[in-house]
Amino acid sequence: MRELRDKVAVVTGGSGGIGLAIGEAMLAEGMKVVLADITEDTLAQAVKEFGRDDVIGIPVDVTNFDSLEALRDKTIEHFGGVHVIVNNAAVGAGAKGSVWEHHLNDWKWSLDVNVMGVINGMNAFIPTLIEQNEGHVVNTSSGNGAYYPIASSGMYPVTKAAVTTLTECLWGQLKEINSEVGASVLLPSSPTPGVLATGIWKAGANRPDRFLRNDPDDNNPRDALAEYRERAAAAGQEVPEAPLSDVADLCIRGIRDDLFWATYPLEGMMEKLDDRYASMKNLSPPEYLREVNLMSAAADERSKQ
Repeated sequence: MRELRDKVAVVTGGSGGIGLAIGEAMLAEGMKVVLADITEDTLAQAVKEFGRDDVIGIPVDVTNFDSLEALRDKTIEHFGGVHVIVNNAAVGAGAKGSVWEHHLNDWKWSLDVNVMGVINGMNAFIPTLIEQNEGHVVNTSSGNGAYYPIASSGMYPVTKAAVTTLTECLWGQLKEINSEVGASVLLPSSPTPGVLATGIWKAGANRPDRFLRNDPDDNNPRDALAEYRERAAAAGQEVPEAPLSDVADLCIRGIRDDLFWATYPLEGMMEKLDDRYASMKNLSPPEYLREVNLMSAAADERSKQ
């Protein structure tokens, strides 16, 4: 899709963070944008701040396929068509302990949003894109799961590895039918050193009732970024922030240039990817996972949370 002007895009998880940055970048390209999110108040505020006719907000629950179908239909009704779906919505469940100790409702919530949410978005929008033989699908994954997992984070990379593999299969099947619809996996990254300060760090936020754990922290989400900064400060390190606009630019490049791997190939990531490949090739243990990483608390710390 070399020409983006006047094309219609839908971005889930669009009321803040990376989703909002993507929406802003799309508007700058002359696209018409639907921001979709489950948090209706922040969604309404985001649309109000844009104050433009070419962007609207539509509440959506990505765990509900009917909600995604309604999102598609309302988009077409309002803008006359749809060309791009960015399946960006995701949660950090705030699970406690190690993977064998995580509450099953944390697993169910993470899988329902991070994996089934992408599948629901694809199933709702892709048939329309294929029928018109024009469009692009962007699925937001993560280097934590696509390149390699951060072992201490457990649940999140499991879901993002699934999104990466799902998008690879999508790309292959679109090519099999000679469709002009493109597919990209977005791995949020930046050439600027620093973390991407998004809502994903608010582990456990917006937990639906059906995924409650009878835990006092069910309605008291952790601020994982603040915890990371505390650990870094204790180690004498600072935690700079990278601009979310860099990730939005990656998304635009993926759509315009039909770029499957929408990522900045950072040296550290590439080294770990090489280590992972070598481990598989040599049938050796994944020793690269044992490196101390301040981004996630150690297992003994997590077991006390």
